[in-house]
Amino acid sequence: MGALDAVAARVAAGATVVFRPTGNSMVPLIRSRDRVTVAPVDPAAVQPGDIVLARVAGTVYLHLVSAVDLPNGRVQISNNRGRVNGWTSHARVYGICTRVEDADRPRTEGKVKPSES
Repeated sequence: MGALDAVAARVAAGATVVFRPTGNSMVPLIRSRDRVTVAPVDPAAVQPGDIVLARVAGTVYLHLVSAVDLPNGRVQISNNRGRVNGWTSHARVYGICTRVEDADRPRTEGKVKPSES
């Protein structure tokens, strides 16, 4: 189990988690080792441009929602460099990034589920 798998399990269980992901696929929105806050999300409320914690094809990503297919209950996940990771069901969208370092992410109001911690 990778680090993001553990974070996903905690968020799926209802916790808001603060952690420092690694990698450069989300620069400049998230830089490697930036402190991010991810809260449980109502997957039906996410929109393109939101950063979500989601499982796509067996891998957990903290990436952008690039498209939404509400009738089929799924979202498309992409990095910030144009690579599409694929479509995933609402059941595999665990959380939404609400904060990067000391800056709140826009448009998260009404998307966050009440957290337990």
